[in-house]
Amino acid sequence: MSNMHRKPAGAPDGGQFSANENSDPSTPLEPSTAAWPGLEWEQHDWTPAAGWGLSAARRESLTETYEAAVVPFIGELTPRVDDDTAQLADEAAQELSRFDAELGARVSSFAPVLLRSEAASSSQIENLTASARAVFSAELGAKSGRNAEQIAANTRAMQAALDLAEEPTTGSVLKMHEVLMAGQERHTPGRFREEAVWIGTSAESPRGASYVAPYFTDVAPLVDDLMSFARRADVPALTWVSVAHAQFETIHPFTDGNGRTGRALAQSLLRRRGVTRNVAVPVSAGLLADVAGYHQALTAYREGDVTPIVRAFSLASLRAVGNARQLVADIDIARAGWEQSLTVRKSSKAWELLDVVTRRPVLNAVTAAEELGVDRTNVYPALRALTDAGILKSKTEHQMGPFWRSDDVLHAIDRFAARAGRREA
Repeated sequence: MSNMHRKPAGAPDGGQFSANENSDPSTPLEPSTAAWPGLEWEQHDWTPAAGWGLSAARRESLTETYEAAVVPFIGELTPRVDDDTAQLADEAAQELSRFDAELGARVSSFAPVLLRSEAASSSQIENLTASARAVFSAELGAKSGRNAEQIAANTRAMQAALDLAEEPTTGSVLKMHEVLMAGQERHTPGRFREEAVWIGTSAESPRGASYVAPYFTDVAPLVDDLMSFARRADVPALTWVSVAHAQFETIHPFTDGNGRTGRALAQSLLRRRGVTRNVAVPVSAGLLADVAGYHQALTAYREGDVTPIVRAFSLASLRAVGNARQLVADIDIARAGWEQSLTVRKSSKAWELLDVVTRRPVLNAVTAAEELGVDRTNVYPALRALTDAGILKSKTEHQMGPFWRSDDVLHAIDRFAARAGRREA
């Protein structure tokens, strides 16, 4: 490995990036309000891995150089956007908070569905798609397809992110990744990468890639610095979240799962700042409307312009709220119809099961009994009542016994995904 013309990340360049450049080092620095630093580049040697089956001599003969990013530290920097973008970001943050508050006491019904919708949308950005039925079945242990299983894992990572929102640390980021990538040992769940990663068309070499992330020895200090930025409270909320997410994607600290972990981090930060208090509003569904624009905004960030990523997150948030409101309305309509169809006595557990179905539209007897707090043998009358009323359908699947599903809720979630779409220029 060779380094050439490496400038310390975040170092002053003509006074642009650091306030108090000539101050006493014992005096705490004020956050910089100057232009945002873009990436620089350094050269490294690339040699094929030993696992390629080549002799050591042959591997050495194939060594070539590539340029990896030198990512600036941002813990003490303060991003600035133009007035129009700042206003848009404030409006989006207010709309996220308003929607979160609207759900009020109904949050227990809708928070799980919205969390899964965010996880599915975030996964779709990475070309991982599956029906709502497949994802909910995978959560019950069904072998319903690799994509569905990965989306179910992303849901668990999102929940872990929300649980860890109180104090963003390097450890919490590693935990999110560990949950997301559980069982995928090739990608060392919960550990930073120790190899080069890049974005490009070739999986064989970083040479010629559109973006090569920083050398792996830089990852840990960069993430530590990012978590310092993530614990600040002096940057407007959506600008702060957008920049933290973009910096995470620029560091690319893992061999896989960076996008999904980075968007889980964004949800964690929205919760930490109090923009959302109860639900994970599916912002990733808003990003799906313009994936190319999202990727272009990340590129602009790496070139020193924070405005595009803040605009992308702001517009995505506004789109997400509109789409999520429609999802809630669709489930409300279905729920009202069920009440007309169900004619059993009011003391029946079937009525309580209706609330369970809105948040868990695929059930087996074990999960239904757990949700209702009854013995498994006592849950079958309620399941039968909803099946007889046409609210649930039952089918023995996946060699795991009968599953019950609500097509009304599953179709509403699939329509949500279709409205979000993945449309690229």
